Amino acid sequence: MDHISDRIYNGMPARELGSEGWHKPWSGGNGGNCVEAMRLADGRVAVRQSADPDGPALIYSSGEIDAFIRGAKCGQADFLLS
Repeated sequence: MDHISDRIYNGMPARELGSEGWHKPWSGGNGGNCVEAMRLADGRVAVRQSADPDGPALIYSSGEIDAFIRGAKCGQADFLLS
């Protein structure tokens, strides 16, 4: 049986994931260009660039997203700000 999660891969066209369910948790005052994220049914997270909603979607496991958010919260990504 073919499940949608079997067809989801890193770099796939984001439009194939649909238009519903995308959120802009990191939106800022940058003219509307921001990162959008969507939780997938299998727990993975898709990320895309809002300015290019038909472009590639990066697919992360729940563990990868957890590590990223925890690391960012404790300052491990601060080097990206300077």
